[in-house]
Amino acid sequence: MTDLYSILGVPRTASAAEIRAAYRKLAKALHPDARPNDKAAEERFKQVTAAFKILSDEKTRGRYDRGDIDGEGRERPPFHFRSRPGGGASQKGPSGRFEDLGDVFSDLFTDFGAQNGRRQGAHGARAGHGYSPSQGADIKRAVTVSFLEAAHGTKRRVSVAEGKVLDVTIPEGVEDGRVLRLKGQGEPGAMGGQPGALLLEIRVEPHAVLKREGADIRLDLPVDLKEALFGAKVRVPTLDGPVDVRVPAGANSGTLLRLRGKGVKSDKGERGDQIIRILVDIPLNDPALEAFIENWTPPTDYAPRRRFDG
Repeated sequence: MTDLYSILGVPRTASAAEIRAAYRKLAKALHPDARPNDKAAEERFKQVTAAFKILSDEKTRGRYDRGDIDGEGRERPPFHFRSRPGGGASQKGPSGRFEDLGDVFSDLFTDFGAQNGRRQGAHGARAGHGYSPSQGADIKRAVTVSFLEAAHGTKRRVSVAEGKVLDVTIPEGVEDGRVLRLKGQGEPGAMGGQPGALLLEIRVEPHAVLKREGADIRLDLPVDLKEALFGAKVRVPTLDGPVDVRVPAGANSGTLLRLRGKGVKSDKGERGDQIIRILVDIPLNDPALEAFIENWTPPTDYAPRRRFDG
């Protein structure tokens, strides 16, 4: 018979807690209620249960390690071994039915039931044992995407239950902090119960100059005095790459330009706009400009703070 530690997938130095944890994981995956009509899984379930019966008991584990008994619990020289006086486990190990597993398996699934908060009621229990299926736990993960990836959609590879790797599609227009729920990608259920879900939180990195406001994109565009006075064609970034926009002559700080359809796709499937706010940038330490302004006389109708007057 294969080495009992190899059957459970643990080293010989494994602690009692590590052995129990390994058995729990295998029992959930291989139990006949979880894998009905799977003969190979049923046979493997019998093997891991028999291995656990021996290795979970300190005395029988010690006898096995010393070679006093073999992997089926038989003495060397062999004779019929029972787990304890009057016990119900034979030398050939359990049959795979819950009734044959004794106190060890009963205690194990009592723990499972308490952990998942699901007890069997008066109705709905499976024939032959006293436990009903319970749903697996949800798995929480987080992924980080760039501002542009969030706007256009992307993919990320995520590790989920039992070492499984999943390629997840990040939808176009996803917002920072949104949680995607993927049913059936969480921890497996017990006793044939449904698996839990994957809860994937999306974290969006900020952009250097673009900001999101609902489905719209905002951009502050600095222009110099000459561009503001006489107008200019200026290249600006957008979600779809740089484009040229026309700054109108006489533009002032706070003037808004709108690029329609250059925003993020909304829940309705329509893209918002990109809104550009003009900011007139005045250079510092320019003697020529300073001399001009010093000798400049504003027009008589020029009153930048007119709104402040009652």
